[in-house]
Amino acid sequence: MKKILIFAAHPDDELLGCGATILKLKKKGFKVKTFFFGDGESSRKKNKKTIFKSITIREKQALEVSKKAGFEKPGFQRLPDNKLDSVPLLDIVKFIEKQIKLNKPEIVFTHFENDLNIDHQIIYKAVVTASRPLSKTFVKKIYSFEIPSSTDFSLSANPKKIFNPNFFVDVEKTIIKKLQLLKIYKNEIKKWPHPRSLKSIKNLSMLRGSQIGRKYAEAFILVRELK
Repeated sequence: MKKILIFAAHPDDELLGCGATILKLKKKGFKVKTFFFGDGESSRKKNKKTIFKSITIREKQALEVSKKAGFEKPGFQRLPDNKLDSVPLLDIVKFIEKQIKLNKPEIVFTHFENDLNIDHQIIYKAVVTASRPLSKTFVKKIYSFEIPSSTDFSLSANPKKIFNPNFFVDVEKTIIKKLQLLKIYKNEIKKWPHPRSLKSIKNLSMLRGSQIGRKYAEAFILVRELK
């Protein structure tokens, strides 16, 4: 069976970035597994007990999402939130290389290289390095996704550093399921007009859909394709 790996900085990024798309691909027979690197909580709190409790809750939410979506159990690295640049890049690369070798994915989803969030940037760099096209590579396609309040907040006068999608997926049949699953990450969903409100996320999908003549879509950058 064909497999998809998602390398995400934090729990909720997998849904925000490509949730409706992977739900669609799951229906087509793909297995889906996500690896999370940052704990998503330690940069927000100082008390160690509070941090541990928050990380545990976030991971339970990610497990619930995977179970309800029919994905494989995710992996958690618990690296320091918003501090992945303090971790040797080679360590992250080696871990990703190992997971690619074990899981043999045809498709990999990860972050956009110029996201505002430093953790997103690091994971992108590590994924591209770990999946470089050697003779025995399994990865046929690498896609970068967009994360509301990170990709869109990354401003630059250089058009090459702005998220400019070249691949769109019609997600009319799976967008509602994505929004339902996002509610599990209740502390991460904000009130309108925040970019991470459910209304904003749905509106972004409508915008991407309108760009390809569809009601709803998710947009990506096809980083590399091997045929």
